[in-house]
Amino acid sequence: MDLMSHKMNEQYAKEVLGWKYDQPYDFYDNELTKESLQELLNGSYYAVVNTENKLIGFFCVGESAQVPTGHQFGAYVDGYIDFGLGMHPGETGKGNGYEYCTFILDLIKEKYKNFPIRLTVANFNKRAIHLYEKMGFVKSKEFNSNNCSFSIMVKV
Repeated sequence: MDLMSHKMNEQYAKEVLGWKYDQPYDFYDNELTKESLQELLNGSYYAVVNTENKLIGFFCVGESAQVPTGHQFGAYVDGYIDFGLGMHPGETGKGNGYEYCTFILDLIKEKYKNFPIRLTVANFNKRAIHLYEKMGFVKSKEFNSNNCSFSIMVKV
């Protein structure tokens, strides 16, 4: 899987906002609204494409990768680089997650040298948690938001 990343543009953002996942992953479904489009175009999101320029997924860094409610539980102490990611629904569950995440992590490590990396994952997403643990992330904190439980995972 040869991948490249680009700053998120409007075309890719609209495609991401139209993705629909099977249950229980439909938790990650979005709607195309002015606000959701602005979020994806705020400068912290990147599109991940293959050599045919097909959108495989996206990732974001910084505050956009945080669940806002987590702040009231002290989940986001300073000193970490937060990242979040999404993969095209047609690409999930095919065994490409490790390679995909490694590609993203390599980009983040290159840009933010010497910073520990942190992510937030919904606890029902056992598939993702298993992958993150395989990549060396460990759970450091949990919190609840809107009837969903989340884990903070860190890699130093």
